Amino acid sequence: MKTSSFIIFLSIVLLVYGSLNYYIFIRGWQAIPRISLLRTNYLILFLILSSSFFAGRILERYYPSIFSDILVWIGSFWLGAILYFFLIIIFLDILRLINNSFPFFPAFATFDYLKTKSAVLMISILAVFVLLGFGFINAKNPVIKELKLNVNKSAGNLKVLNIVMASDIHLGTIIGKNRLKEIVDKINGLNADIVLLPGDIVDEDVAPIIRNDIGSILIRIKSKYGTYAVTGNHEYIGGVEPAVNYLSEHNINILRDSVLKIDDSFYLVGREDRSISSFAGKKRKELSALLSETDKSLPIILMDHQPFGLDSAVKNGIDMQISGHTHNGQLFPINLIEKFIFELSSGYLKKEQTHFYVSTGVGTWGPPVRIGNRPEIVNIKLLFIEQ
Repeated sequence: MKTSSFIIFLSIVLLVYGSLNYYIFIRGWQAIPRISLLRTNYLILFLILSSSFFAGRILERYYPSIFSDILVWIGSFWLGAILYFFLIIIFLDILRLINNSFPFFPAFATFDYLKTKSAVLMISILAVFVLLGFGFINAKNPVIKELKLNVNKSAGNLKVLNIVMASDIHLGTIIGKNRLKEIVDKINGLNADIVLLPGDIVDEDVAPIIRNDIGSILIRIKSKYGTYAVTGNHEYIGGVEPAVNYLSEHNINILRDSVLKIDDSFYLVGREDRSISSFAGKKRKELSALLSETDKSLPIILMDHQPFGLDSAVKNGIDMQISGHTHNGQLFPINLIEKFIFELSSGYLKKEQTHFYVSTGVGTWGPPVRIGNRPEIVNIKLLFIEQ
């Protein structure tokens, strides 16, 4: 990414992050009695929570250690807490505004207003704590999503292709060796013909992955034809070349704007992530150019991390496209916003003869929490029906 663009992007992120934290801080501060010693403790705790994610990520890049891990974990949970504290405060402030014009608060709530504010603060903290705890447990328990899809083409002697797809693993400090082992065990239990990882395998910096030897688990993935992947935006955020090199060294075949014919039966197409333009100043190849030498009488499967421009796949005769990226919002109600951004933000869609599946992903970014959706590993059985 160009230095000027990066500075602008980082400035916007820090401005939004700082504004949200200040809004949450000041509303909590107002709920604590002025003479209470809790105000000092609250200030110290808030400063630690609000700075821990960025401090941990910086330390992780330059001086990775158990201390940087702790900061990243604390900061990651705080990212989720920010969303729900913000929503709670907005809701309460709206109620206050309405009450100013049309009083409806009960007498016990207004008799000792400071005590009411303190009670609401405690209830809000407890509610967010419980919500994040539930979301953490949910995020650690992926479901197996099964689909059977017909493709009206011959694939030689191959009648059925058993695909296992696991998008958005986000390997790193949060999703480490033990979590990956659970994911790999579930993948291997599905007896895949081919395993597809459509982007964001690496969370950000590859250093924690190397330090914890996470690659020793990646090489355990088993399938008939092997494991294939494409780059995602997070590979580019953390440094695409080190990430790709590490994955390639551990039996992950990365398709970067390339096409592979497998067993003389079907084509697998892998596109570079759209982030290549922002982070590397390059353009990815047009899909039509990638397919220029393919035999379109054979089935064509496309991996493209971000599910934009679905019509391009339809126009170019793709039989199935798989994507990830969206996490289906990961934290409710972000999924409602995504429905306005993506034609397909999660799940299955068929347009003309092209099948699309956008996975919610098996991992998490930022908060190790999922609320309003489930992590998933997708088992797709493609049935080839000769016309």
